[in-house]
Amino acid sequence: MKQFLIQAYDYTDPQAFDRRMATRPFHLEIAKKLKESGNFVMGGAMLNADDKMIGSVMVLQFETQAQFDEYYANEPYIKQKVWEKIEVKPFRVANV
Repeated sequence: MKQFLIQAYDYTDPQAFDRRMATRPFHLEIAKKLKESGNFVMGGAMLNADDKMIGSVMVLQFETQAQFDEYYANEPYIKQKVWEKIEVKPFRVANV
């Protein structure tokens, strides 16, 4: 399986946090489905010094790049402009 590290920082405009919170249930539903199918390895919110969510990190795995691309094209945090700066890198979880 191909594994992917997603590191995404939220927009910083005044409405950014409200967009995140409004979109969060849809994002978590996708993550839940990915976990059930074995595609979600781990993930969570990045926090600032005040424990406010400012972005996300996810490790996902898919058989093909096309499967990842389908997920990415439908990720609610991308479609609803929650994530502004997104980095996707090939990744390999340590097998220890």
